[in-house]
Amino acid sequence: MWKKASEAFKDFSSLCVVNLAPRSSLRNPDIEAAVIKATSHNDSHIDYHSAQRIFAWIRVSSHYVRPVMSALSTRMEKTRSWTVALKGLMLLHGVFSCKVPAVQRIGRLPFDLSKFRDRNPNCSHQEAFIRAYYKFLDKKSSFLFNHSQERKNQERTRTRRGKHSKETKPRQSSMMQDLVWLENLQELLDILLKIRPQKEKMMNVLISEAMNCIIIEIFDIYIRICNGIAGVLVRIYSAAKSEAERALLVLRTAAVQGEELSRYVQFCNDCGVLKASECPKIVHIRDEDIRALEQVINSDAFQKKTEQLSPKEEEKQNDSTSDSETTITEDSEDSNQEQ
Repeated sequence: MWKKASEAFKDFSSLCVVNLAPRSSLRNPDIEAAVIKATSHNDSHIDYHSAQRIFAWIRVSSHYVRPVMSALSTRMEKTRSWTVALKGLMLLHGVFSCKVPAVQRIGRLPFDLSKFRDRNPNCSHQEAFIRAYYKFLDKKSSFLFNHSQERKNQERTRTRRGKHSKETKPRQSSMMQDLVWLENLQELLDILLKIRPQKEKMMNVLISEAMNCIIIEIFDIYIRICNGIAGVLVRIYSAAKSEAERALLVLRTAAVQGEELSRYVQFCNDCGVLKASECPKIVHIRDEDIRALEQVINSDAFQKKTEQLSPKEEEKQNDSTSDSETTITEDSEDSNQEQ
């Protein structure tokens, strides 16, 4: 009882300080108050109304992203409460679903929970959950930033080419770009599948809601991977051998991740995660599919095509996109994380 009263007083004191703070480009008392309410110390209640107000502000104007991130960072840097930290991460997850350019420009997160510790020494499982969730959001934010930068570079290139060319339609992405995109999505999925409660008694209202957000994100990414693989396989006969071999690695990874995803969904169902029961059917990559691709790559016809490809043509197909960090398309921000 004393603990709940103490935590409620902390939130009340923070709200009082915010109400006295002057406005600036980075400080908005209304936003800071909404962030405090959305990340309160109450471990049995989530203030959806305050979170939705924040998302609405961001959608109205991207100028609100900076004060929201500033207020959230201040809150996260100071806290030693796993409840506040988890609510902050869920709030940030929802911010990523707001389809405004400013969200893509955040880059590495301005706060660090990779070594988060709760003041209570008996919260090691919650601490591990926080650190794993933070790792994913930090990685996703970096990917969004890299994607935004690459799009800018592509626009500049198209603009320069447009001055000397009649081409008006955007060029199709190269096979290597698509493969790098798929590899990065698979990396994100690997990180997501490591986020899980370690004890059944951890499954309170907060962990359950966080797991709902995570399972939605997992299937959003997994569906994109499946669609991306289908698009790559359609073009496999026109690919260079290096691209085909890289596609084979992507396919093998997808096969492993499909099995891991099945186990993860079963785990979530056992824990009572609501969204796990609403998941679409998992598409598994069969061993026959992998062997079929191997046969295509090793076939005489494919070998002859590769041998006939001049060095300049192969270099053109495998240009600098191999070092690209592109991962998430513009549509992928809409991952239904609006809590």
